[in-house]
Amino acid sequence: MRPERQDGSSGGGLLIPMAWMYAEYIADELLRTGELMEPATLEYRAGRDALALTVFLSDGAVAGSLPSARVDELRLLTAYGAPWRGWVCARLDALEEAGDTGPDLALARAAWRWLEDTELLAADLDALGPPPWEPADSSGEAEEERAAAQVWTPAWQLGLPLGHLSIHLY
Repeated sequence: MRPERQDGSSGGGLLIPMAWMYAEYIADELLRTGELMEPATLEYRAGRDALALTVFLSDGAVAGSLPSARVDELRLLTAYGAPWRGWVCARLDALEEAGDTGPDLALARAAWRWLEDTELLAADLDALGPPPWEPADSSGEAEEERAAAQVWTPAWQLGLPLGHLSIHLY
């Protein structure tokens, strides 16, 4: 494989998406260090892709171990309540408008499409029963309704908190 060239004179050869691959590597290392999920699960993939997008879109990866300032930045970008989805869409659009058509952006867009289009079964915390401060419903109907309810959510909504927690454990 030929290395990726920045001057556009690669001769039409294969371009290697080094920035995206390095962002995936960092995301994978963060998730493996946290040991929160088995690597073969869809939830792990959602966490890895969400973290890789965050690393890639936040001005790329840095060599070596992550400096504490970079870890703090990733923690803020992935925090609960942060406008992560809008930030990702805006950054991807900005890269495309800037004329970036390389393989890195193509892989980032593919990861984003998967995170948006794939729905994963999330834990329905209401199915565990009423909170201890609420009186329990004596009828069996409420229990049956909760057991029948399944919560499907876009993959990024499960992957982002997983990534955020792995950053805290790093």
